Amino acid sequence: MSTTSSSDVYYDTYDVAINADPYPVYRRLREEAPVYYNDTHDFFAVSHFADVEKGLLDAQTYISGKGGIIELIKADIEMPPGVIIFEDPPTHTIHRRLLSRAFTPRRVAELEPKIREFCATSLDPLRGTDHFDFIADLGARMPMQVISMLLGIPESDQEAVRDHVDAKLRTEAGEPMQVSENFVTGAMFADYVDWRAEHPSDDIMTELLHVEFTDETDTVRKLTRNELLTYLEVLAGAGNETTTRLIGWTAKVLADHPDQRAELVADRAMIPNAIEEVLRYESPAPHVGRCVAKGDLVVHGTEIPAGSVMLFLLGSANRDNRRFPNGDSFDIHRNDGRHLTFGNGIHLCMGAALARMEGVIALEEILTRFPEWDVDMDNAKLSPTSTVRGWETLPVFTK
Repeated sequence: MSTTSSSDVYYDTYDVAINADPYPVYRRLREEAPVYYNDTHDFFAVSHFADVEKGLLDAQTYISGKGGIIELIKADIEMPPGVIIFEDPPTHTIHRRLLSRAFTPRRVAELEPKIREFCATSLDPLRGTDHFDFIADLGARMPMQVISMLLGIPESDQEAVRDHVDAKLRTEAGEPMQVSENFVTGAMFADYVDWRAEHPSDDIMTELLHVEFTDETDTVRKLTRNELLTYLEVLAGAGNETTTRLIGWTAKVLADHPDQRAELVADRAMIPNAIEEVLRYESPAPHVGRCVAKGDLVVHGTEIPAGSVMLFLLGSANRDNRRFPNGDSFDIHRNDGRHLTFGNGIHLCMGAALARMEGVIALEEILTRFPEWDVDMDNAKLSPTSTVRGWETLPVFTK
């Protein structure tokens, strides 16, 4: 192990102990090794808010076309067209414009009553019980239900789609994710596309089947079948995993801060700001990777060779005292400006407004039925992935 400073601080995205509570390591990285190098897995990492923000805005120096996680960048596989989170302009610009149709203000607003109804239907049967699981009973179900409403996936198949998406991100403890040429194929959506072609509806799948656009070669055309399948897998994954983690972290953090939870019970108008603070305090995606496209890059006096993997530590940036005073403290009254949980620049999360709305509605409906709870830590389990961080199970005792 070596670093870019004389510090002995060690950071490893696959380390289970670090992942359980990365914040002490993040704190040391910010102070002792603002540019960190891990020679075991061959990646650099920056941890200051200013460096992370600047890097995410610089899409020419730090490119996405090789992937957004260490394993994909190193595998150097060719991404199929449509994986917009792993694309660079001009292709990214064209594909993002198409996919943004899924998250228009109208579409998002139309989902609000449906999301609320689903939360109520899920939580009402739990009333009168003294024990339930925030992930199994709501967090793992609601986000997939919502994205399926957008895409047009029947309810009977939603659990299978969710499990397929989750399985791609799972890792063995302490081990990198396994990737291959067919990491993203969208094959499981083929039957839905065929059926929807014969049975059009007011959903994004139908719209993408028929939309015409001008591609990067100035050709006016429709999406190919493979492009459409890839789009659907990207949307299903992006709309599911991180929102599930947001719901879990909301439950855990508010259980740890019962006084602030009581404030939310008394004043529901504070809930949107509380969700923003949860997003800052416990980033569901703690880091994002880029490939360094240019040589002779120097950051904090450290030379970064072209082709290197650079990790932007969102979870560290969001707690940087230089940007968020007393950043390691959770405060639903905080008003220190925008966090980086949804990224920045050309890859700013398209579904951010929807994720926020899901988090707000979920918390409103939870507090209506369960104003107090304690986490059953003996049976809670963090999810084993190297890309997102959150709870796989989060059972609670209600009061």
